[in-house]
Amino acid sequence: MIDAEGFSKTLSSRELVTALKAAAEPTRLRILVLLKSGELNVKDLMQILRQSQPRLSRHLKLLFEAGLVERFREGSWVYFRLSERASLGKLAEILTSLVDGGDPDIGRDQERLEAVKDEREHAAQSYFEEHAGEWDRIRSLHVSEAEVEAAMLEALGGDRVGLLVDLGTGTGRTLELFADRYERAVGFDVNQAMLGYARAKLSQAGLDTAQVRHGDIYNLSLEANQADAVIMHQVMHYLSDPADALNEAARVIQPGGRLLIVDFAPHQVEFLRESQAHERLGFSTEQVADWLRASGLKLSKTRELAPAEPGGERLTVMLWLAEKPGIGAMAHKTARQAGRQSELLEEM
Repeated sequence: MIDAEGFSKTLSSRELVTALKAAAEPTRLRILVLLKSGELNVKDLMQILRQSQPRLSRHLKLLFEAGLVERFREGSWVYFRLSERASLGKLAEILTSLVDGGDPDIGRDQERLEAVKDEREHAAQSYFEEHAGEWDRIRSLHVSEAEVEAAMLEALGGDRVGLLVDLGTGTGRTLELFADRYERAVGFDVNQAMLGYARAKLSQAGLDTAQVRHGDIYNLSLEANQADAVIMHQVMHYLSDPADALNEAARVIQPGGRLLIVDFAPHQVEFLRESQAHERLGFSTEQVADWLRASGLKLSKTRELAPAEPGGERLTVMLWLAEKPGIGAMAHKTARQAGRQSELLEEM
């Protein structure tokens, strides 16, 4: 018996028939099974399925029009993933779960998928190694990454959230760090090579609940009031207009949601501006608080991680946690759960 739990609404007969027709073809069903493992582009699918670009494009078009898959552009490539629309996404999951993993075609697809992932990982690792020296030099100027990450986990709290958004995701490390704190996560970045590295690392870690996308931090491809938590880790100092970026972050945060900013306090380490493209040499708490207030957020917590030996080329890492006034969907859900638990206790 198929468990239909998870459908937020029923499908019309037209929607259901269209979706089933789209899936009822061998290649398209194989595509759905592959996308269950993560995002893929047309080039990836060509390598795995050994079919031409025009043919695969037609299959993907039908799946997209049926609502079973979604697509998004990243530079010159278009990536595909299973639908995030509750009912159609659940239908795609059910259909792919019914496919026999021992099927020869499915088995070959999975072997080729692993080869594609290995190729991505190799290319991503090469990029990381090429730039590792630059990042290591910056990290050496402040407290350890382990200390910064521990402070981030503490600041955002232990409650699990629905949607976490990481702006300027870079290597995707933040998505890995908070993996047990969200149901779903999306990381945005403009650097194509970084996105390739992040995608490979997330796939290697088996984090299929996290995605990375090419995106403009000033104009995110998210509707308003969607995110329970947004993180901006060491990204504001690269921005020409941090206030505008905070406005956009505030727009996508739902009432009751939080924004965690991690960046540097004001400093005079000029080489970061000259050779590392830092637009700003740190931020004061007063400045950040003003920007947050203007965007409709309230600064609720500040933490300073100063180096053991201040002075010279040393950096102080700051954490600023802000909240959006109101009660969001996650808070309502928690309240309902607490209410049910209280009722059960009373019955006992």
